[in-house]
Amino acid sequence: MSSRTQSALDFDALRNIRATDPQAIGRAFAARRRRELLRGDGRLLIVAADHPARGALAVGPHPTAMADRYDLLDRLAIALGRPGVDGVLGTPDIIDDLAALGLLDDKVIVGSMNRGGLRGASFEMDDRYTGYDVSSIVDMGIDVAKTLIRVNLDDAGTAPTLQATADAVTRAAAARLPIMLEPFISRWQDGRIVNDLSPDAVILSIAIASGLGASSAYTWLKLPVVEDMERVMEATTMPTLLLGGDSGDDPDETFASWQDALALPGVRGLTVGRTLLYPPDGDVAGAVDTAAAMVHPAMTLTSGVRT
Repeated sequence: MSSRTQSALDFDALRNIRATDPQAIGRAFAARRRRELLRGDGRLLIVAADHPARGALAVGPHPTAMADRYDLLDRLAIALGRPGVDGVLGTPDIIDDLAALGLLDDKVIVGSMNRGGLRGASFEMDDRYTGYDVSSIVDMGIDVAKTLIRVNLDDAGTAPTLQATADAVTRAAAARLPIMLEPFISRWQDGRIVNDLSPDAVILSIAIASGLGASSAYTWLKLPVVEDMERVMEATTMPTLLLGGDSGDDPDETFASWQDALALPGVRGLTVGRTLLYPPDGDVAGAVDTAAAMVHPAMTLTSGVRT
């Protein structure tokens, strides 16, 4: 699925940094020009790229679409260069690459924390915190922490995940670090984990996630767009970003569902990965611009200036 021909990114320099000067990555974070989390219209469009660390490389019918790291970085560079894209969500490997390439100035960085529940593993519900932790996020000047919370009432692996997440929320609040929780009610089906996307299940997942930790003052939510979204959003007062998932073959239908949900009280924007980075027509910039126009409707895409 790679569309890469001649990259504008200096991958030779990136490889050389990793081999001979790894401290350059730390220097890039220290020199990074930061921004406020919310500014202007108070809404966010975050591009998500934390899937590979869970072993989730597929996009639609393409089982290894996200396996080519150079192609993924090219797509991320296009997305981050478009007006209206506020930041990126990723694991340390991807964020380090982007920092070394100089692509994170004036962007919100969201650090993905728990990636240990590998796709298809027997231990998938015991979702260990194998990525960022709160202290490393604070030390590196990363702006937001992110966790995934899949609640499976028939799998004991859920319990340590809930405990680890509660601890992370407590530590994030103490550090005054926003932390975004992505909850689901999940179950095993034919040897794989399936998320229940009914409105009642999403509402239940919100209730469980919202109570985690000693303080919810810095808690955000990342929620799927489902039916009866107005009732779903009545289940929380927390700032919420909508997740994109994999749009499949009909991105227009996906975009339409986002448009309606973005108008609801409490919704602050989108966190979208594969739908924008791997659109069926291959036009990353076009897909990103469509999403940006929905999140930031007062923005003029051609000039990059918000009116």
